Parts: sequence; C-alpha cells; structure tokens
Amino acid sequence: EVQLVESGGGLVQTGGSLRLSCAASGLAFDDYTIGWFRRAPGKGRETVASITIVTGNTYYTDSVKGRFTISRDSAKNTVYLQMNSLTPEDTAVQYCAVPSVPNTDYFGSDLHWGQGTQVPVAS
Repeated sequence: EVQLVESGGGLVQTGGSLRLSCAASGLAFDDYTIGWFRRAPGKGRETVASITIVTGNTYYTDSVKGRFTISRDSAKNTVYLQMNSLTPEDTAVQYCAVPSVPNTDYFGSDLHWGQGTQVPVAS
C-alpha cells in the first residue's frame, strides 16, 4: 500500500522558514515523480513543486521560485520542501502526492495523497 506522510508544518511568522517532509512507503521510490501541492482557504489546488526521483529534475510554480527548494533523500524515501521568506500568501494546507501509475512524470487526477500538514503564516 502506498503511503505518504507529511510533517513539518506549523505556525510561522512572515519572513520565516519551514522544512516540510514527505515520507513515502509502499512504493519503488525511484519510479516516481513526487509533488507538493497546496490548498489555500477559498482557493483551488495549486501545484507548488515536484521532483522526479531518478533524475532530480524539478519544477516550481512561479510564485515560489527562488524561495522554495524541493529535494529528495533516496536512502530515506523522503522528499523535502524547504520554504523560505514565507508570507501570508503562502498560508495553506500542504500535501504531497504521487501518480497512481509509476513512471509518470505528470500529475493527472489519479494520485495518491498524504494527509496534509498545515502551514499558517502570520502577518
């Protein structure tokens, strides 16, 4: 069974930093692209960043470029999202997810999701 567990969220002040973790199990880690998504109050899902495990290729949405860094530790089957210079615009529940089909480098509708971790950014 594929399981993704997010951790590292919590209240942070404007300008502060957090590092989120997504621990994966029940999958062949190197066969996946893993993404971080967020859902802000009253808004739809937004793709924040993704990383293809085997290659290290990354994607970032424009609003987080230069502030967020996605990385992976294959020995721990864990993906990280380092978030710096946070603003209230970043307030959201953060989720990690993988495609249900391995070796898929894009995110459609058929995804395995973690439970999410809250990132409230205080002004």
